[in-house]
Amino acid sequence: MSAQTVVVDPITRIEGHLRIEAQTDANGVITQASSAGTMVRGIEIILRGRDPRDAWAFAQRICGVCTLVHGIASVRAVEDALKIEIPANAQLIRNLMIGAQYVHDHVMHFYHLHALDWVDVVSALKADPKKTSELAQSISNYSKSSPGYFSDMQKKLKNFVEGGQLGIFANGYWGHPAYKLPPEANLMAVAHYLEALAWQRDVAQLHTIFGGKNPHPNFLVGGMPSAISVHPQHPGQGKGPHYRGGTGATAVNMLGLEKVKTIIDSMRQFVNQVYVPDTLAIASFYKDWGAQGEGIGNFMTYGDFPAKGSSDVNSFLVPRGVILNRDLSTIHDVDLNAEDQIQEYVAHSWYDYRDGKNKGLHPYAGETTLNYTGPKPPYANLDTDKSYSWLKSPRWKGKPMEVGPLARVLMLYAKGHEQTKELVNMTLKKLDVPVQALYSTLGRTAARTLETKIFGDAMLGWYNQLIANIKAGDVKTFNEQKWEPSTWPQLAKGVGYMEAPRGALAHWIVIKDGKIDNYQAVVPSTWNAGPRDAAGQEGPYEAALKGHKLHDPKQPIEILRTIHSFDPCIACAVHVTDPEGEELIKVKVR
Repeated sequence: MSAQTVVVDPITRIEGHLRIEAQTDANGVITQASSAGTMVRGIEIILRGRDPRDAWAFAQRICGVCTLVHGIASVRAVEDALKIEIPANAQLIRNLMIGAQYVHDHVMHFYHLHALDWVDVVSALKADPKKTSELAQSISNYSKSSPGYFSDMQKKLKNFVEGGQLGIFANGYWGHPAYKLPPEANLMAVAHYLEALAWQRDVAQLHTIFGGKNPHPNFLVGGMPSAISVHPQHPGQGKGPHYRGGTGATAVNMLGLEKVKTIIDSMRQFVNQVYVPDTLAIASFYKDWGAQGEGIGNFMTYGDFPAKGSSDVNSFLVPRGVILNRDLSTIHDVDLNAEDQIQEYVAHSWYDYRDGKNKGLHPYAGETTLNYTGPKPPYANLDTDKSYSWLKSPRWKGKPMEVGPLARVLMLYAKGHEQTKELVNMTLKKLDVPVQALYSTLGRTAARTLETKIFGDAMLGWYNQLIANIKAGDVKTFNEQKWEPSTWPQLAKGVGYMEAPRGALAHWIVIKDGKIDNYQAVVPSTWNAGPRDAAGQEGPYEAALKGHKLHDPKQPIEILRTIHSFDPCIACAVHVTDPEGEELIKVKVR
């Protein structure tokens, strides 16, 4: 084998345009990787000059999957700029909606975007349904584990294959020697893949109850637009923000709240009885991946899930902070307003700054000036010595940071969160791997599963607190204080932040004379997928791929495993098609 350049474009199964170029040595080991976002977003440009109270509706369109999180970050940014506090019920409803986003998003990612990197779908056709049932029952008490159930699922899969309707299964490297699961484990995972498709339709209803619809639920600066009524057939009283008029029920009555409880129970059951056991079972066959794919070793969280208001960082379930070089004994403070902490660089991006491409800018002073000088598609390779991505390169005090589930679990673990410590220690013991395995492709995937359980369990507490408030007579969901543009300061700045499923997310807004003067969103996949900066420092994706040995450069499953462990989302709901409309995934070796 000779040194080669391996190109995977796009690398994501569903979400957007991400290109990976990897250089290998003569032994097939990756010596350098380049991560390129190949589609410009431009929402920041669209938002200039608009009413900041409307920003959330536009900002949600940054993504077709993570719509809720951008809405939350946007309203929090305006509330921070204008110093608007929201009622306790609005905070609880937001926590419930964010928690539901986590559970839904993580389960979907594991089964429909990442599990197929580890699960050989075709091998499942060879499984014995009876032995599959025995395996499933040995790891979980999930009710759907009979031989008949797995036999039916196997027949359904066979019909897909024989009918040529493989869909997302079509581009897998089935039969690749990197797959290690026995046929029965593959059948169990594929069955749960299909089960999750039906499950997710029901759990998405929580967003529709509180936000009116999904995707793109409704939000409101100053609280939530979901009025609460204790009467199933009557609207909220009065003609304030809770009034809906007419004689119909409000969106959040007691029947709706009972439905929310049912959805939370369904979420927790699937996570506890299917998702967690499947992750541990699959991971037990891939322990060697506990020593691959670490990346940069720096981790950052903004914090989320307030208990006492969004301004009280100490009340957050997920703490805020930075971990450097794996050192869990020291947590560094993060100040989102400090000009010398978070900055974005464009040295290798298709953007320009007025003062030059090598300077970093804090998002309040951020610029979104397009300057595409790259090759026109289709092209063989990017010019990685120059600009090669539509993503910028965010840095904290000049250092690249990994954000996401692993960062959150490490932060919770370092801060002594008891449930996190128990779950992490249980996982390490069950898999018989050292604590260093956390810093890996396997650790990143396991962390996503564990935090899903943590947040799913927390949802029950937030729900019970909401019900207690309502029973005590508190149905307020909106700050009724009069605040019109005429009462605002001439110039106001604010940052709305949260922990999105894929990691630390923040929107910075500058309001001038009642309109948006500048708006910058630094999203999780920018932190993780951004290109090298002016100092040549790699982003987390690029660093995590170095050292991977490719068994077959034409089927680089090793690249998929590590990049998908971050759950990349670059420009959701956008697909690459050929003239006949067929989706393309190109893997090139040069």
